[in-house]
Amino acid sequence: MKGHRISAVIFDLDGTLLNTELVTQEILKEFLARYGKVVDLEKEKKRFGMIHHESAIATVKDYDLPITPQQYSESIMPMYYEKWLQAKPHIGVNRLIKHLHKHGVPSAIASNSRTKNVDFKLSSQKGWKEYFSVILGGDQVKSGKPSPDLFLEAANKLDVDPSCCLVLEDSVLGIKAGKAASMQVVVVPSIQSDTDEFSIADYVIHSFLDFQPELWGLPPFDDRVMKALPIEPVHLKGTYKNGFLHENSDNEESDLPGQVWGVFFGWVDSQKSVKIVVSISWDSSCGSFSRNIVRI
Repeated sequence: MKGHRISAVIFDLDGTLLNTELVTQEILKEFLARYGKVVDLEKEKKRFGMIHHESAIATVKDYDLPITPQQYSESIMPMYYEKWLQAKPHIGVNRLIKHLHKHGVPSAIASNSRTKNVDFKLSSQKGWKEYFSVILGGDQVKSGKPSPDLFLEAANKLDVDPSCCLVLEDSVLGIKAGKAASMQVVVVPSIQSDTDEFSIADYVIHSFLDFQPELWGLPPFDDRVMKALPIEPVHLKGTYKNGFLHENSDNEESDLPGQVWGVFFGWVDSQKSVKIVVSISWDSSCGSFSRNIVRI
C-alpha cells in the first residue's frame, strides 16, 4: 500500500475488536420502552461511535425523555455492564493481535469509551492486556473521535510517528479521527452498508480474516494449511432447508457477526452431524441487507 511503512497498529475496541454492539443492541429498546418510546434506527446510526457523554445528551434530547443525561446514564449503565461480560472477539481478532504480538509489532487500543469501561470490557478477554502496549479511553484526551486526539496520544505513548501507524476501525467517526491524525486506516464495518461512507478509509475489508499484514509492510500470516485457514469455531442456530440456513433472529447463542463473509467448512447438527461447506454473503437487492448462507 502507498504511504509510510507501518511500525504500529492502533485498534478501536467496540464493534472492531469486540462484538459489544451485538450483545447490547436490545438495551436501548428495553430502556426506551419504559417511557413509551421506540428506537429510531436513523438517529442511532448518527450516534454510532460517539463518546458516552455526548450520546447520553443526544438520546435524552432526541427521544424527549423526562430525565437528565446524568439520570439516563445512571439508569442504563448497569444494564450495559451486565451485557459487556458476554462480549466476544470478532472472528479473526485473536489471530491478528497474537500475530502482531508474536512479531513484536507494538499495538494499542484507542476507544471513545471511558477508561473504566474499557478496562471492564477487557477484563473478560484472557491475555489481552499483555498484547497491547497502550490502552486509552476517551476520558484521557481533550476530545474523542472524530477528533484525532486519541490516536495521536496512542502514537505518542507508543513512541511512533503518526504517519507510521495503522488504524483499524469500524465506524465513520473512527475513520475521520484516524485520517485527521495523518494515519492510514483500514475499516471493518460492523454495520453492512452499500453506501460510500467508508470510502474515506484507505482500505475496506469484510472481516479480520481478510486482513493482509504484508500489504502494510508487516509480517505475513503463516498459519494456512493447504491454502485453508483454521479458525476458532463460530456457532449459530437456524433452520436448514433446501441448501439454505435461515438464522434465528432472536437467538442469543448465535455469534456470527456481520463481518463474516466467504466460504467456510463446518458441521450442521440436526438429527446427526453432517459435514458442510457454506458460502456466506450479504444481499442488498431488496433494499435492505440480508445474509445468505448457502450450502455449496
